[in-house]
Amino acid sequence: MKVLVTGATGFIGSHIVDKLLSKGYSVRCIYRNTSNLRWLKEKPVELIEAGLSSKDGLAEAVKGVDYIYHAGGLVVAKNDEEYLKANRDGTVNLLNAALENAPDLKRFLYVSSQTAVGPSKSLDKPVDEATPMKPITGYGRSKKAAEEAVQTYFDKLPITVVRPPAVYGPRDTATLDIFKIASKGLLPLMGFNKKYVSIVHSEDLTRGIIEAAESDKTIGKKYFIASDKFYSWDEIMDVIKTALAKKRAIKLRIPHFTIMTVAGVSEFFNKFSKKPSVFNYEKGLDFIQDYWICSIDNAKKDFGYEQKVSLEYGMQDAIDWYKKNNWM
Repeated sequence: MKVLVTGATGFIGSHIVDKLLSKGYSVRCIYRNTSNLRWLKEKPVELIEAGLSSKDGLAEAVKGVDYIYHAGGLVVAKNDEEYLKANRDGTVNLLNAALENAPDLKRFLYVSSQTAVGPSKSLDKPVDEATPMKPITGYGRSKKAAEEAVQTYFDKLPITVVRPPAVYGPRDTATLDIFKIASKGLLPLMGFNKKYVSIVHSEDLTRGIIEAAESDKTIGKKYFIASDKFYSWDEIMDVIKTALAKKRAIKLRIPHFTIMTVAGVSEFFNKFSKKPSVFNYEKGLDFIQDYWICSIDNAKKDFGYEQKVSLEYGMQDAIDWYKKNNWM
């Protein structure tokens, strides 16, 4: 089997590549000339230089492939237009390339995000595949727009969509700062009320993604892939504290007002920067939501997905990797 992976130089995409190689697949990856190939070095993958806006490059990339795992896109941008160009328009370009140049395609797997749907209203009502999409950020709106575009191809291509929540594990830069702060004895908590999240380790996510792509029951459907349990941030910080072997650590509760003030200041200065800021007003909105939780019932029912990596093992795995690679 020949497989194309987009976003292969990134966190989730690189783990998809590793999992596919371990299963004996022939893996092809696209990359841009500005991409860092550190996660692909010395691995038996075919590399094709092509961006998601390159019609000729994408046509070459999809020829002869049996599966396409589309994990590429922008996670940080200066405005909605940048997000939409990469996440919606780039996805449409890839779909068209597959439609025109991959006649034997068995599956197009699109990696979306829970942000396309938005947070839950309460602990007893996690979002699921039937929940109306109400994203609260530009990134979420671009993933919603991409999903809507993907859905127009359901009658033309064998497509499956997966929506991960918060993802963590080796190579992740998004959660690294939390571990760095915790290693200094501070455990940050947003606000004064309990907040709950669905969370998934990269090992569980990549396995679930491939299971979804290879199941006959998932064509034309969308799925959340996450943890069985909804974890409070208090629980997560306690697990991180144990994994770091910190006998003394202080839980520091940061008021919503402070979070949004800092986010607003960061947003202001971001206007004068060439590169987009990782932390901005919308990221602040993300942080202060009470329930970023989702149901995985349909994934369990349709293709037998289950969480295999416990929070305790997963956090220890991530921290050990960061230390081994001198990231913290």
